[in-house]
Amino acid sequence: MVSAEPSDADLIRGSLDAPEAFRTFFERHYDAVRRYAQRALGIDAGEEIAAQTLLVAFERRASFDLTYRSARPWLYGIAHNLVRRHLRTEGFISQTELRIPRERGPSDAVEPERLEAAYLAPVLLEALRTIPAEFREPFLLVALADLSYEEVSEILAVPSGTVRSRIHRAKVLLRELIGSPVETSVEERGLVADAGGDPPGEDGDDG
Repeated sequence: MVSAEPSDADLIRGSLDAPEAFRTFFERHYDAVRRYAQRALGIDAGEEIAAQTLLVAFERRASFDLTYRSARPWLYGIAHNLVRRHLRTEGFISQTELRIPRERGPSDAVEPERLEAAYLAPVLLEALRTIPAEFREPFLLVALADLSYEEVSEILAVPSGTVRSRIHRAKVLLRELIGSPVETSVEERGLVADAGGDPPGEDGDDG
């Protein structure tokens, strides 16, 4: 009989006595956290934030509630706070930091995330910087980190109905701020597409 894959709680529990066991947890989540942070902040800053997130998670692993099998809300709560702090203190990266060389050799492969960030960042990041934090933060967590409304609700400590309505508002604001051709690429990724399901309610509808 094949044993089930250990849960996040299992990995964290094991790392309390054997810290090296945290490596499996790191490998499971690092790439996803990195993609979220890079889409929110750009390539270099995002990679730094991802590394900091996992370091903080390691240092605080004893505080994780082991009754939860998944550590995603806890982990992305750490990443969210680091991203928010970066936006507050450092601002968004400049366009020059995302520039791709004009001449490239055939073997100079560029990661999809780098191409994506280089194309979208100058306008999308500026638009994200412009909209109020209460709308930007749930948008980043759902659209860029691929978290559920329930997970974001737990991270931000607000009802899921509030999360839904704030994300809807963020999409409306981004649509107004982002123009062609970036708008087309963003729409294709679903970042500012119309929300499915019921129309958003007022804050606290699901409370």
